[in-house]
Amino acid sequence: MTSGTLMDLNGVRVLRCASDGPLLDGEQAALDLIGDAMGYEAELVAVPVERVADEFFRLRSGIAGAVMQKFVNYRVRLVVLGDLSEHLSDSTALRDFVHETNQGGHIWFLADEDALDARLQA
Repeated sequence: MTSGTLMDLNGVRVLRCASDGPLLDGEQAALDLIGDAMGYEAELVAVPVERVADEFFRLRSGIAGAVMQKFVNYRVRLVVLGDLSEHLSDSTALRDFVHETNQGGHIWFLADEDALDARLQA
């Protein structure tokens, strides 16, 4: 299993991944995290932005779509936590993508754990 901490935030079981560990860089990495979440009976996986491969943020690579589709298919929510400003400054498409994704209830890009806590209160 991945190194992480299971926590309860507003009644949601969250697997908070450590900042060191394998990169979220494709479908197999997504499946590994989903398996860890299921092992912990977590509903949501919170991955620090440091653990997300740069290619994920290049939408043309298709990695973000493939990873997100796995999480949706297995009904495990995904949150990328941390400062995305460097990635967002390089791509209008990515800014739009993050904005649209954050409107839904399954995949979020949030600044920190406080933002996640607030989002789960709603």
